Amino acid sequence: MDGKSFDVIADNIDKLRSIFPETFSEGKVDFRKLRDVLGDLVISNKEHYELAWAGKSESRSSIQQPTTSTLLPVRNNSVNYDNSQNIFIEGDNLEALKILQKSYFGKVKAIYIDPPYNTGNDSFLYPDNFSEFQSDYNKRSGWASDSGTLEKDTLWQKNTRESGRFHSSWLSMMYPRLYLAKNMLSQDGVIFISIDDNEQSNLKLLMDEIFGEENFIVQIIWRKRSSPPNDKIIGANHDYILAYARNITECKLNLRERTVEQLNRYQNPDNHPKGAWTSGDLMANVKGGRYTASLHFGIVNPNTGDEHYPSNNGNWRFNKEKIQSLINNNEIYFGEDNKGRPKLKRFLKDVKEGVTYPTIWDFVPLNSDGTAEISDILGNMNIFDTPKPRRLIKELIKLGTDDGDLIMDFFAGSCTTAHAVLELNAETNGNRKFIVVQLAEQIGENTEAYRNGYHTIAEIGRERIKRTIRKLDPDELLLSPHGFRYYRIAPSNFKVWRADIETDAELLSQLELFLNAENSDAMEENMLVELILKSGRLLTTEVRKIDVDAVFFFHLTEANICICLKAFNDDIREKIYQLRPQQVVVLNSLFHSDELLTNTKLEFSEAKINFTLI
Repeated sequence: MDGKSFDVIADNIDKLRSIFPETFSEGKVDFRKLRDVLGDLVISNKEHYELAWAGKSESRSSIQQPTTSTLLPVRNNSVNYDNSQNIFIEGDNLEALKILQKSYFGKVKAIYIDPPYNTGNDSFLYPDNFSEFQSDYNKRSGWASDSGTLEKDTLWQKNTRESGRFHSSWLSMMYPRLYLAKNMLSQDGVIFISIDDNEQSNLKLLMDEIFGEENFIVQIIWRKRSSPPNDKIIGANHDYILAYARNITECKLNLRERTVEQLNRYQNPDNHPKGAWTSGDLMANVKGGRYTASLHFGIVNPNTGDEHYPSNNGNWRFNKEKIQSLINNNEIYFGEDNKGRPKLKRFLKDVKEGVTYPTIWDFVPLNSDGTAEISDILGNMNIFDTPKPRRLIKELIKLGTDDGDLIMDFFAGSCTTAHAVLELNAETNGNRKFIVVQLAEQIGENTEAYRNGYHTIAEIGRERIKRTIRKLDPDELLLSPHGFRYYRIAPSNFKVWRADIETDAELLSQLELFLNAENSDAMEENMLVELILKSGRLLTTEVRKIDVDAVFFFHLTEANICICLKAFNDDIREKIYQLRPQQVVVLNSLFHSDELLTNTKLEFSEAKINFTLI
């Protein structure tokens, strides 16, 4: 554990090495050899089809810059912290995605995001320097105070249309986040992204590049207004939702539940033993197909003796034997008066459990409903321009996930996604889980939200989740399974080696500093959370606190890892030895004698226990 986030690029290089080892020379890729191996698959023309923008290479570089930041647990902002599987992260979503890469790689079933639409009035964080730690850059640029508090006025860079890099800045902001988000998805996972006409075309090309155009699923058109605005020649009353699969061959989307109106089409007026049915066409669709003479015959109505033929150039769907069997089983319908043309009884029990989703979504609430929902649960906020109604998000969740799946939203805003997951769980007695990420963007002092006591967008989202839980489970708030763990992005609890030192004196000072790896103010639980993440385990992994004569150490039960952060002695070593863990992690500062350290190394080595000293 080197203290840095998961290196996506290094991981991809390792994969390339395992597939084409002959293309590596002295540890680096030999592109000449790689071209020879790939042959005709290599693009050799200087001019070829691609999405390019000013700052693209720098945006790619930001993916390669690991972070040493971690997540700080904030129990006071959580509900049912120890038992909940839901996660709220306060901080920059790019940092959050990097922090979570190792632990949640391939673990997320569905992602929904509602990023800035880049209307010309949006403000969002986009980088102009990729060589510094995020915390240092925030302070240098005036985005954060010395204490680390984000400053609203300078944090957000307003991206106006007059800017020479209007679309480029937006693409540079989105590219690394979407790249890292793809890694979070499981092989059968799916991502949904809301957007409008300002960046829809660019987003489609960007997603084609990152996810592959073969993994494009659909572009949903969501009717967001009941009537178009009057400020343009043609008023737009819709948004788009782009859907991409992580791997289209593995992705299996769900059907839409039938509405009451659709279910009412199925009746059972004749008390058929197979239950409710509706009538369907018995004629085959031969348009553009092949006419089959053997399927062109007369069907005799057993009640009237009338004989019915298909059209002159048509035929029935089934042969004579099958038709007779259907008649014998009362599965052919001749109308209410028994004098109509024959139709097939289609039984509800035999059809799919749902219907295919359309591309035009006019069956979910409008944008105004999203605003009303926030007002209903939090009072008048008047701060979110286009909050999405939770029924829209619930439909996307039902489309792309099953019970027990993990849903992520790293542009959380007012936390509609979290609200939708909690409500869907309550309706279905389900156990879907969420991870939401929201920056602590400051709220203007002249807003109603600020006057109501909210100072950041993250505070609004957190309070919405709490009130949703209270509404869904009013009598058992503290015991509710609908709770969430609240984390804040913070500097590492461990000292970070400086690579920029130049003098012997600076080197000596750094070596003395690293006699203890942990920072002097590092708290035990904070270090535990960081080590859980750096070891690639989930934030919600089960942790037992084991008592040895009033001294505690931690046992990650599923991973079978023991972590000692407070004290270490012979009794603790013996207790750990009895557990036979796969790995033991201990702070170097806990060893007050060389003898204890030597004996520990020998005993664990003989037991084939991986011993890690920090």
